[in-house]
Amino acid sequence: MNLFLVTFESVSILLGIGVIGFLIMRQKILPITLLKSLSPLALDIALPSLIFIDILTDFTPATYPDWWQYPIWWGVFTLIAFLLTVVFMFVSKKQYRSEFAISLFYQNGIFFPLAILTGMFERPEPYVVPLFLFIIFFPAFFFSTYQFFFPKTSGKIIKLQIRKIIHPTLIATIIGIIIGLFGIQALVPDPLISILSMLGAMTVPLLMIILGGNIYVNYKKSGLSDRSETLKFLVVKNFFFPLCFIGFLFFFYEFIPPTIAFIMFLQSAVPPVTAVPLVTERMNGDFHLTSQFTVTSFILSLVSLPLMVYLYSYFFTI
Repeated sequence: MNLFLVTFESVSILLGIGVIGFLIMRQKILPITLLKSLSPLALDIALPSLIFIDILTDFTPATYPDWWQYPIWWGVFTLIAFLLTVVFMFVSKKQYRSEFAISLFYQNGIFFPLAILTGMFERPEPYVVPLFLFIIFFPAFFFSTYQFFFPKTSGKIIKLQIRKIIHPTLIATIIGIIIGLFGIQALVPDPLISILSMLGAMTVPLLMIILGGNIYVNYKKSGLSDRSETLKFLVVKNFFFPLCFIGFLFFFYEFIPPTIAFIMFLQSAVPPVTAVPLVTERMNGDFHLTSQFTVTSFILSLVSLPLMVYLYSYFFTI
């Protein structure tokens, strides 16, 4: 039960910071337009800095001899998630299947697990570095594939933006790996390490404030739409997805590194990535519904995530 409480506390902290972001926008302490400026600061500067510093200080081939396998396990996870999405999307109404499927398939794979791991473990680096290596190709995958969920409603061809595929997080991860492989960490100047460490420390609070602000903006735009669809989505995303992955791991756990097994499970249990409503609107889909999926899944995770983590610990070692 202690693990349940630890996870509950970690998610509560995330929600608390998100609530602050929500109130900041609601009370008009900051203009809503500022969110568009804060997002690049968090995703293009703070997060890459955190990734680079964590890999720089903790990654060596001796520490992670199987580091090259982690992106392959992400491919396995993505394939299973796709198959589950194809199966469960049919519980939704036909007119909402694109929105239902895209919200199921693309998980909040980076900063939500990062914040949970940071809260759960006093020294999270043994999980954080594998998380970054595991998820290294996710941003490029997301921005190059999301349009396929709306084959009939887009009405236009989406041009891929290289800057979104070759993301700073990808660059930071690759540079950190190269430095670790060649063992040249000592060549990185200490002032640079201090600067990047300070920037990286902003990542989780800044991302959660942005998320809370976006929740306010989306709720103000959409309010509540189809509640039955939202209820079905919550049951599938917050409970059935992680339960299916627990079942998968039950049969294949001996073939998967324990750290990666837990990361795969976390990936299955977290809410949708917050960019889903944005790309849904871009593809002329019902972004009000995907916003509602994202917000309610995030709120329900306060209960569902601790419960699923506790259930995971019943079968496997964390």
